[in-house]
Amino acid sequence: MRHRKKLNHLGRTNSHRKAMLANMASSLLLHKRISTTTAKAKALRVYVEPLITKAKNDSTHSRRLVFSYLKNKHAVSELFREIATKIANRPGGYTRILRTGNRLGDNADMCIIELVDYNENMLASATETKTKGKRTRRRGGKKKETGAAEKPAAATTEQETGQLSDTEEKPEQTPVREEDKSGEQKGDPPAADVEAGAEAVEKKAEVTSGAEEKEEKAPGKKTEEAPGKEEKEKKAAEKKAKKKESPAEEKQVEEKTEKPKDPAKGKKTASPESSGEEKKKEKKDSGEEPKEESKE
Repeated sequence: MRHRKKLNHLGRTNSHRKAMLANMASSLLLHKRISTTTAKAKALRVYVEPLITKAKNDSTHSRRLVFSYLKNKHAVSELFREIATKIANRPGGYTRILRTGNRLGDNADMCIIELVDYNENMLASATETKTKGKRTRRRGGKKKETGAAEKPAAATTEQETGQLSDTEEKPEQTPVREEDKSGEQKGDPPAADVEAGAEAVEKKAEVTSGAEEKEEKAPGKKTEEAPGKEEKEKKAAEKKAKKKESPAEEKQVEEKTEKPKDPAKGKKTASPESSGEEKKKEKKDSGEEPKEESKE
């Protein structure tokens, strides 16, 4: 019974097996890939990978150890010069086994064993898969996305309603062109978009005729304004004359309205001296200077 005996002797003696593995390892390091049976490839993987790890430390001692296994100085120099630098950042797993099917003669399981870092096609595909990345699905992801989509949709509707209310409140203001502004300052009507030259000429002719009519009407306004001022002056003079005449009329009205008072009741009648003083005061109020009375 072969309990706990993992080593595959490969149907050979110990010396024959070691010589075969050393020869296969040196050819793998020189050519980077070889074709063999699956059983031999698995035995070679266990044999060569520790040697590649020792090649990371380039020293005389490590070189002598590797040479004791390989017994080929060309393979040792290739391992320490080229392969060690290219494989320095890889922590193990330097070889790959690719199955190719069964052999025709004895139906043995065949494969290809190669160094991983020298298969450029496989490296390119690996970099592409890394850039793409893995997509993981979680439950409830759609709900979150829909909720996040509803919030901005509600915000957009609010913004649209606010914009509509602003547009309803504020009437649309048409932009005024520089040509229109210049026309308003000069007294010309605001010019519309003129496509043909003939229309522009007709409009200019209409504008010039309108300006001439305005100039003809302008002097008439001045003549109408002049008599209006004269009438106002006449009215003011008449008012002054009425004010001068009004004190004399008031006196007559007062004399008529005054009734003679009964002396029996003990009330005094107005004396002529007092009436003369009152007349003087009334004349002063009206603006007329009192005339000096001739002394008898």
